[in-house]
This record gives sequence, C-alpha cells and structure tokens, in this order.
Amino acid sequence: MHRYRSHTCGALRAGDVGTTARLSGWCHRIRDHGGVLFIDLRDHYGLTQVVVDPDSPAFKLAETVRSEWVIRVDGRVRNRPEGTTNAELPTGEVELYATEIEVLGPAAELPLPVFGDIDYPEETRLRYRFLDLRREKLHKNIMTRGAVIDAMRAKMKGQGFFEFQTPILTASSPEGARDFLVPSRIHPGTFYALPQAPQQYKQLIMMSGFDRYFQIAPCFRDEDPRADRLPGEFYQLDLEMSFVEQEDVFAAVEPVITGVFEDFANGKPVSRNWPRIPYAVSMRKYGTDKPDLRNPLEMQEVSEHFRGSGFKVFARMLEDTKNEVWAIPGPGGGSRAFCDRMNSWAQGEGQPGLGYIMWREGGEGAGPLANNIGPERTEAIRQQLGLGAGDAAFFVAGNPEKFVKFAGSARTKVGEELKLVDFDRFELAWIVDFPFYEWNEDEKKVDFSHNPFSMPQGGLDALNGQDPLTIKAFQYDIACNGYEIASGGIRNHRPEAMVKAFELAGYDEATVVERFGGMYRAFQYGAPPHGGMAAGVDRIVMLLCGVTNLREISIFPMNQQAQDILMGAPAPASPKQLRELHIRTNLPEK
Repeated sequence: MHRYRSHTCGALRAGDVGTTARLSGWCHRIRDHGGVLFIDLRDHYGLTQVVVDPDSPAFKLAETVRSEWVIRVDGRVRNRPEGTTNAELPTGEVELYATEIEVLGPAAELPLPVFGDIDYPEETRLRYRFLDLRREKLHKNIMTRGAVIDAMRAKMKGQGFFEFQTPILTASSPEGARDFLVPSRIHPGTFYALPQAPQQYKQLIMMSGFDRYFQIAPCFRDEDPRADRLPGEFYQLDLEMSFVEQEDVFAAVEPVITGVFEDFANGKPVSRNWPRIPYAVSMRKYGTDKPDLRNPLEMQEVSEHFRGSGFKVFARMLEDTKNEVWAIPGPGGGSRAFCDRMNSWAQGEGQPGLGYIMWREGGEGAGPLANNIGPERTEAIRQQLGLGAGDAAFFVAGNPEKFVKFAGSARTKVGEELKLVDFDRFELAWIVDFPFYEWNEDEKKVDFSHNPFSMPQGGLDALNGQDPLTIKAFQYDIACNGYEIASGGIRNHRPEAMVKAFELAGYDEATVVERFGGMYRAFQYGAPPHGGMAAGVDRIVMLLCGVTNLREISIFPMNQQAQDILMGAPAPASPKQLRELHIRTNLPEK
C-alpha cells in the first residue's frame, strides 16, 4: 500500500465497503458523540467521515488531534448506519472505521477557522492565505479559475488561434497607467518596464506573418487598487488577428466568451446575439459605457418639457445650450416614501436632491415638479416615458458631461430598489464607436481617450480634416452585468496615419519614432490590416463565481495598499543590491 494513501478523501463509494483503505488529509471537523469520535477528513478532492470508537487501537491518539492537523488514517470501509447518510457528499454513503492513525503534521492554534464561511478581516485572511485557501468556497473559486482558463485556451485553439508568449521585461508603453520599472544592472541608469499589456508585441506578431495569436497574458500596472481591479498584476485573454475588420473580430470572440459563460454559469441564462450599443447611446441611456442590461430602465432626455416651464430651476439651466434634463423612469415607484428615500440617497451622494414626479390613478401627476410645470407638461412626460398610475420618474439636470455618472448610479439605484434587476443571468453586449480623442482639461489639450493604436473611423482623411473631438475609433468593449470585461480595436497600421494620430495628441514624429520605434519600423515593411482585443480573465471568473471582489478568485492577491503581506513585499533592497544596480534611494521626509 502507498505510504500515504490508497484513495483520496473524495474517492470511497458503496462499492468499496468491506475493503481496507488508507487516507491522508486535514482534520476538517471533529465531533465527539458520546465517546465515539467522528473526524471529517479533507483533502483537495473531497471529504470522508472517519469513525474512531474506544475499541479502536487508534482511539487514544485520535483524542489528541485537532482541527487542521494532517493525519494518515488506515481503516475498513463500511456503510454509514441507516438514517445517517449524507446525500450532499459523494462519499456520503460510507465511512472509514479507523484502525491506525499517524500524525503527519500537527497544527498550531488557528488564527482563522477553515470550517464554515465566517468573514474575517482582510489582513488576517491575506497573512494566512494558505489557511484561507483551504476554505471550501475559496478553494472552489480557484479551481473554477483554472477550469475557465483551460476552457478559454481550448475554445481559442478551436477557432484557429496559436498561443505565443511575449516578453515580460520590455519598454514603457502609453497604456494610461504607471509602469512598474525594473532597473538594469548591465546598463546602468536604464530601466525595463513590466508590460501593462502585450499591445505592441501582439501587433508585431501580425507584422511577422503569424495570422491568429492569443495568450493568457500577465499584465502589470502601478495603479490604485479597487474591488474589481487587482493591484499590481492581472491576467487577460489577449488576442490579435490579421486581415480582419471589426465584424470579423466580433465573429471570432463572441462564441468564445459566450461559450465560457455557458460552461460555468451553473444554469443561469446567458445572452446570445449580443446587442451593439454605440458609446454615445450607452452613456445617454444608461449613464455608463459598461451598462448592466439586467436592469431594464433606460433614461431619456426630457428637456423640452421643462424649457420655459414654471419650474424655474430647470428652466434657467436650459437657457445654456450645453445643459439638458434627463429622466429616469421608476415603474412601481410612485409612493411618497420611495421618492423621499431616493431624494435622501441623492443628497448622500453629494447632490442637492433628486427631483421626481409621481402619477396617481387617472394619470394625475403629483409632487413639487408636477405642481410647477402643470398637468399638460406632466402628461407629456408620462407619455414619453411610457409610465402609468403608481409609477414615478426622477430627474437630473445640468451639463450631461458632469452629471452622467450620477445619473447612471441613480438608474442603478432605482432599478435595484424596485427589484427590477434579474440578478440570476448574464447579459453581454458590445459597446462600439468610442471617441478617438477627449479633451484633457488639466493640460488644455487633446488626448487619446482609449487605445492610441486604434484605427480612427475615416482613417487619415478624418485625422486631416475633422475636428479631433468628433472622430470615432474602431474601438469596442464587451460589457457584462455592469462590468467592462474586454476591450479592443482595429489597429492603425499605416505609418503616416499613426504619426498624424499622435501629432494631434501632442507627440511629434521624432517622439513617436523614439517611443514606438519597433512598431513604426514594422509598419514601413508591409503591414497587414489587423485587430484584436483583450478580455479580463479575473473579472470574468469573478462574475462566474458570483463574487464582487477579485481577491475571492485570485490565489495570492495583494491587499488594498498594494502589499503582499504574506511574503512581505514590497521590501527595501539591501545596500549591496542597490550598489549593483547603481541606484540610491531618495525617500520622502516623514
């Protein structure tokens, strides 16, 4: 018999009754029932109930074991007594009657329990992550992550993509976040950058004549952490294709992402035939470029009904042509208590309040706004929004560029409070036609609003003859349940168009050649039209596991201060290391 086990703790079944078995694992839970000990023995594969009674030669040692001790157990497999089977366990029909126990690894007093799903402070969980990972839910999430990545690989290869690995030590890239820099010992005073994304490399792969590339790519960005973005590093399903237009990328990617969601949705419906929503439409209807389409509410502009009305606050605002009034429908929300609650919520968000109209039986409008604008305008709003008795509408006013984020939050709040959101489904959509440029108010200049390597719609002609802030890009995202899970574009593969695009954002040709020389040179020697995208592995797994924090699906994450408190990183370098790198530190004063 094997030194440690003849079976795993998830393997024994009714067909093994009467045989001897050897198991090794962790003591998950220990129960004393009138002098008879029951040990739930756990390993990676499952859990088996071990029984030790006073007649067993192993009983004396069994009395000393505690939770999370690692033990080896020899014994006889037998049926559980009638009425004690556990249908929720694959091993639930049998138990192992212990005849011998060996302690392989005793455990000190636990800083957090493994049994159960009690929430513990982040610092404790991350400092003792090896214990945290033993917990059933987290262990299952990590295994799901691995299975999702396997499925992605299989589906990509099934679509004719080839997997390549791009360098980790590379040059700085303008992806919009800070780089992690790595000093070079061999070339004093110079630095590598960890890749924010394999953007330039994957385009160079297309220049090199490989037709369809993908990888599960590690990416590194020195940006502030948040719940849906891991500090430091994250992983993405990165892909690129040659001789394609936008629709070709959609046709290749959509079945991969839909298939992964369907494989791991645990029966939840997954949308097919994803809608294509232009960026501008998404912002006006949903107040975000990553809409949660499980929420059926759509905002509408209702400025005309308030222009010149008796509600002077809105009427005066609308004298400025930049300002608008948007309405958020609230079907079923026409009670004073709900409307007041929404108004209080808005004030808690730093707003002066949230105007509203309620509709009574017979279509009569109620509330301060209805009283000020009169029944005719109130009825016109009701008809435009398709509302009726017992419904309400909420209003935001001003410059949409300034209030759009709040309007989107209000739409989400109304939908969730009125229980209009079906949380048990996955709704996916393409967001298309992103603006190529945006205005940088701080620097008073035009900036790239998304990926600088995307193809502008209209190509070089648009760059030469169009207001930069009106140019759209062949740039697209995938949104799912309120999260952006993928982003991509058709690339700008013409060197003259690349130079012009960067020129409008304030970079001269010399700077382009200096910073992106490899790609610029490649474009001179026959560049195929190409495009692709990158899907966030971490966010996709987070959605599939039904959690809202990426730490629940990442095996060894950092904390919210971007520290690995398990391994003690970041940490000061030794004087010897700094000398070898020709570096001195210049720390801020405390």
